[in-house]
Amino acid sequence: MKNFLGSIANRVFVILLAGILVATGVTAMLAEREREGAMNQMRLNHSAERVVQLVVALDQAAPEVRPVILQTATNFGVAASMADDLEALGGSDGALVDLLKSRLGMHRQIVLKQQTGCQPRLARLPRFERANPGDCQSILVGLSDGQLLRVQLRPGGSTGGGKDKPPLGLPSAYLALFLTLIGLLAWLVARMTARPIRQLAEAAGALGSDLDRAPLPETGPTEIRQAASAFNAMQARIRRQVQHRTHMLAAITHDLQTPLTRLRLRLEKVGDGELRTKLIDDLGVMQSMVREGLELARSMDSQEPLQRLDLDSLIDSVCADATDAGQDVELTGPSGVRVMAQPNALRRCLTNLLDNAIKYGRLARVSVVREQERVVIRIRDAGPGLPPDQLEAVFDPFFRLETSRSRDTGGTGLGLTIARNIAEAHGGTLVLANPAGGGLEATLALPVRQAATSRLS
Repeated sequence: MKNFLGSIANRVFVILLAGILVATGVTAMLAEREREGAMNQMRLNHSAERVVQLVVALDQAAPEVRPVILQTATNFGVAASMADDLEALGGSDGALVDLLKSRLGMHRQIVLKQQTGCQPRLARLPRFERANPGDCQSILVGLSDGQLLRVQLRPGGSTGGGKDKPPLGLPSAYLALFLTLIGLLAWLVARMTARPIRQLAEAAGALGSDLDRAPLPETGPTEIRQAASAFNAMQARIRRQVQHRTHMLAAITHDLQTPLTRLRLRLEKVGDGELRTKLIDDLGVMQSMVREGLELARSMDSQEPLQRLDLDSLIDSVCADATDAGQDVELTGPSGVRVMAQPNALRRCLTNLLDNAIKYGRLARVSVVREQERVVIRIRDAGPGLPPDQLEAVFDPFFRLETSRSRDTGGTGLGLTIARNIAEAHGGTLVLANPAGGGLEATLALPVRQAATSRLS
């Protein structure tokens, strides 16, 4: 349940559904109460009308005709008879008494009392007048000549059995249809509400690997348009800042190569051989750092077009070049896949990883395997590995380990940074690990399927 409510769409769905059901339940309860009130008033008016009609008929009839009228009323379901004493029954005032007095006159003597042990009504009475046998109201009304009329009436719904109420509930099929429609409405509203937020989250996640992605469409409600506009403006500012930084770094490293070349030519004329050698070595380190800086700038903002690339051929070519250079490199497990990639950039990534393995681990064992929708390239060496807390730090620019990555080895601290930039630009990942058995293993994972129209940044 916690995972289900973790989505904003599911939360909105549950809140909407619960709110609609509660509102529907309260509305149904109020409607039932209103219906009960209307039914009670109808019963009250109906009972009063019968009593009034009977009283008027008896007032206008001769004494010898009254038994016939009472018998006729009994045949039609009104238990009526003449009474002897008004006070013998006792009683209390109520809505029916007030209604009868308003119809018959305030001077009328009328007493109403609840009774039990009454005879059941006839079956042909309207259903809403039927009640359980034994519950009734007995009303005494004084006639115009002083005689007393006793009429037994069913109560206005307060003592009637629940099974005798008019049916109100919906059939099960209708209720299921109602709940289904309410649930569908809540689901649609929840999806419509969460869709822009999901699109914004997906765009934010994709921004890290593709700064040149198409801007979000600025459509929909005002709040969504404002959020999309702010996101697009942020993307444009980040893209400009990255481009400015990259161009500045590329310009500096490129322009430094010319004076460094002139400086090297002049150093060749230094008479002291030992001093000349040291100066040329230092200059070589500087030139290497300049070249690596230029490669770093290119890896962050490469304009090389994407191509459909046979990955096995590229890896085999890189490993063959390393073997021809006298390096101990072995390749196993062709993947048989093709990927959308920048050939030169990906070659540089693989070359950096191989050089790193050879330089600090003496050898490189390369394996390629396809795992579902990605191809995984593992490059393992026979070196001492890295401390666990340094496995991520080595990807920082110009990072060196004092024991292995020193200036004497010629490392600049940019090789792994460039390799990871290229991997992430291709939508992949690059991680280091210390496998069982020693050594260091670099794992490069690239997506197998990628749209040919996407751009890498």
